[in-house]
Formats: sequence, structure tokens, C-alpha cells
Amino acid sequence: MDIVRIQDKIISRQKIDDSIARILQLRAMGYSQQEVADRMSVDRTFISRLEGIGELRKGKTVACIGFPIKNKQEIQALLEKEGVDFIMLMTEDERLQFVEQRSGKEMLNQLMDLMGQMHAYEVVIAIGSDNRTRMIQGLLDSEVISIEIGKSPITEDKWVDPDEIRRTLAIIKSAR
Repeated sequence: MDIVRIQDKIISRQKIDDSIARILQLRAMGYSQQEVADRMSVDRTFISRLEGIGELRKGKTVACIGFPIKNKQEIQALLEKEGVDFIMLMTEDERLQFVEQRSGKEMLNQLMDLMGQMHAYEVVIAIGSDNRTRMIQGLLDSEVISIEIGKSPITEDKWVDPDEIRRTLAIIKSAR
């Protein structure tokens, strides 16, 4: 075991390595920085800085946010296969649970955190109603590609065309 003494502290390098490995594993599984920070009892900014230290890739970073999606698993798998950096997709039931399970303060904090995360991506694919996609375009200074799946308000899950997602990702990749 690699132990380091720093003043009056005894530090385990193995514990640090294991914690960092778990943080990266959770992030790779799709958990938000805040979710991982809460789970691991660290500050969200630590997660952000850790990712910044290890970042290797250059080129456009891509995020996708969308709801309410009927074929969520299919679209999620497609986005993962294509290497999309951040994915947040929800069905209508999941969206309603997301809203109902939080107080106003928690909701505001979570939305602010999400918007902060979205600013880190150069391209954001927004899948949703006409009003929601327009709102995302107005809030982000990133390039936002909107895929409208209906007029607002949408109250039931909508099928998203996987071929449209593939075409969109091909255009993004060709612009790199």
C-alpha cells in the first residue's frame, strides 16, 4: 500500500486512485457531475477539475438533451455508440417524476447545474417541442441543433427517428 505523510495526515494513494476510478466510471455511465459529487461526497467542482486535468480529446464536444421520447433506449444506445459526450433523455413519465420529486429550490439548482454543463459543449442536440428547443437555443451560446418532435405542450412520448439522429451526427462529425 502506497502511503504518503503530509504534515499530520496519513494519505492512502490506493484510496485516492479507487475514488477517482469510481468517479470516472459513474460519469462514463451517464451520471451528472452533481450526481457523482453527491454520491462520492465531494464538490461538483472537483469532478469538473478532475475531468479537465485528464481531458485528451480535441474537437467539437457534443451533448444531447431530449424529452419526451418513446424510443428512449434506442436513441440512447445510438448516441452512446456514436460517442456523444453527454446524454440526457427522458420519457414523459421520467420528466414528470424529475419535476415532482424536487422542491422549487432543488429544481432551480438542478436546472442551473444542467445549463452550466450544457455550456461546456460546443454542439447541443435538443430534442423536444418547438418551445423547448427554442428556449434551449436562447439559453446556450453553443451551436444548438433542434429536432422538433411536436408542438408545445407535448404530453405524451414521441417517437424519434434514429435516421435523423444519425444524419445529424454525421453532419456534426463532418464539420469537425
